[in-house]
Amino acid sequence: MEAIYLEAKVREGAEVGKSHILRRGGFVPCVVYGEGKKTLPLKIERSRLIKFMHAHHGGENMVITLKIAGGKKDEEKAVLIKEIQNHPVTSDILHVDFNEISLTKKITVPVPIEAVGEPVGVKQEGGTLEHIIWEVEVECLPTQIPEKLTVDVSQMKIGDTIYLKDVSLPSGVVIKHDLDSIVFSLLAPLKEEAAPAEAAAAEGAAATAEPEVIKKEKKPVEETEETKGA
Repeated sequence: MEAIYLEAKVREGAEVGKSHILRRGGFVPCVVYGEGKKTLPLKIERSRLIKFMHAHHGGENMVITLKIAGGKKDEEKAVLIKEIQNHPVTSDILHVDFNEISLTKKITVPVPIEAVGEPVGVKQEGGTLEHIIWEVEVECLPTQIPEKLTVDVSQMKIGDTIYLKDVSLPSGVVIKHDLDSIVFSLLAPLKEEAAPAEAAAAEGAAATAEPEVIKKEKKPVEETEETKGA
């Protein structure tokens, strides 16, 4: 694996806790965390860090060798990016946390799963590909971390499923999930309603219509002797 370097400087005592001053000076405050080790406060030139992030697509799951100047002596540390804090409005990088790692010790990291190809069941049968698991945790050496796991779904037909146990893995990589979990499923197209909407609407209107009232014609009353003069 080719080493990827990023230059950093130790934050001196007077600079610790003065993040706003560092940022005004063109630096991004950083911290390196190590298991059983004291946290190490660093600073990286903003322009250098932005250029690095653009060149390496954010540096996620990438083993970075920090070349650290200052302190008692210059040193190098293998790290992974733990967290990047961005400004909520400008998206500028405000702070970066690193985790120090050992290149000879396995670690667990999240890796995305990506579909490749268009399923036969979508093109020819009108089905829908359901992507259920988008990311899994894998265990491997830092030098073996895959950028992503790709799955060929082009041969899937309606009713087909792909499980985690079907996903091809690079050498030395182990998935830390239930292997019987479904990653992709190809669903049948939705069936049309049995009756058109117009017919249903008309039927509903007829059911709610008021009944017609038929009035009977009133017969005239014959005039009698008793009714005369009444």
